[in-house]
Amino acid sequence: MLQSIRFSNQILRSFHRIHLENRVLTTVLAEKCIEPILLQQKRILSSYFNEVPGEKIWKGLLSVSSAGRRRGRGRSNDRKTFKDLNRGQVMGSGEKNFIWPGLNAPILKGSEVVAMKELKPDPLYKENLIKLRNQMDNRKRLRVHPLERGWAGNRLLGKWIGPPDPIAGEEFVGFDTKILVMKPLFYMKPNFGRSKKFSVLAVTGNGNGLVGYAVSRSQDVRSAIKNAKNSAGQRLFTVELNENRTILHDFYSRFGGTKVFVERKPPGYGLMAHRCIRSICDVIGITDIHCKVEGNQKNYLNLTRAFLLGLINQKTYQQMADEKRLNLVERHESNGNYPVVLARPSESAGGCRTDKQISSEEILDFNIYINDGKVREETKLKPVYYTDKKGWHGYLKKWNYRQSREKVRIDLIARYGQMDSYLTIREKERLASKREKFLATDNSQESQIESI
Repeated sequence: MLQSIRFSNQILRSFHRIHLENRVLTTVLAEKCIEPILLQQKRILSSYFNEVPGEKIWKGLLSVSSAGRRRGRGRSNDRKTFKDLNRGQVMGSGEKNFIWPGLNAPILKGSEVVAMKELKPDPLYKENLIKLRNQMDNRKRLRVHPLERGWAGNRLLGKWIGPPDPIAGEEFVGFDTKILVMKPLFYMKPNFGRSKKFSVLAVTGNGNGLVGYAVSRSQDVRSAIKNAKNSAGQRLFTVELNENRTILHDFYSRFGGTKVFVERKPPGYGLMAHRCIRSICDVIGITDIHCKVEGNQKNYLNLTRAFLLGLINQKTYQQMADEKRLNLVERHESNGNYPVVLARPSESAGGCRTDKQISSEEILDFNIYINDGKVREETKLKPVYYTDKKGWHGYLKKWNYRQSREKVRIDLIARYGQMDSYLTIREKERLASKREKFLATDNSQESQIESI
């Protein structure tokens, strides 16, 4: 208001100066400047509530420092989440409801102007608003199929991420990829100082013996995963399988400080191995093996290389038959130990040798031949300390007669439909025949008495 008064006083002083020079011009200005010009000064209200925007306030409440994030902060399930406090609030409605034309109601209704009107108050408005805000914390957990879950939690390790990207229009049909390693790497730079990258190990395959793996590093996690997946699709090689379910033979492999002992198993055995090797077997198509890992088990890259190196160095049945110039025969308990010929030496290799051509010092044991003359040293299991006690033998005597009781009970119910065995059935038949004989003798005695 003070600025408007000063501005009008300046106009009056100029008005008097011009009045002395020219009266005609003065009358014209007087007619146009009868009312003083008023300028309103803009007033800015500054307080705590409008000084900082809501996004920065939420960021200060929920953010975690880089050092705290490296220590695992901000990952717990009870962490605070962002809440949209405007959710549930409608303009013009609240504890006291009003009709505001142009805000929550139209200005015109037909040809009539809508007037402002007060409605009935809502006593449950605050309770519903608080209930809605509390529901924001209850996040729904998405259910994942057990076959699509990873190794632990919601992490990407051990999960399927899809086939590699097409190359020149050629798609990877039937391929799928799994992530084995995803870890951060920190290194120092002379100009930027400490920098961070992500290292990703991915393995891809078609489930039919075709497999490839690759390692990628990038500052962005998504780009590292994508590059590792695509690089694995460009480094494929074939692995020979037996019956498209297991390995050709038992083998031992080593890479660095990691040793792998792999055994072939019959159908239905499953995968009993390290979780990294299980994921590789899922990608290749192996379903029945037993694998024992010795040495460094935390270096997944060396573990992957050791297992795949052992698969590559497998000898086919024909290669073994040509190398030894002998028939390769398999005997298995499922076939009653009946010999089955797997391969015969080819004519180019010289044919099969006779008994006279085989030296007495030649090793014909299959396991020793596969391991290049090496024999695996089996670790002896130490007996449990209480097996030497007197009470243990007493426990075995008590447990011996009832250790199979539950199993026998189930078998009897499944076979006879009730708790009967062949002994009880035989006893029932004996009692039934005895009863028939007794009744027959009684009937004969009664008939003799009647005849007399």
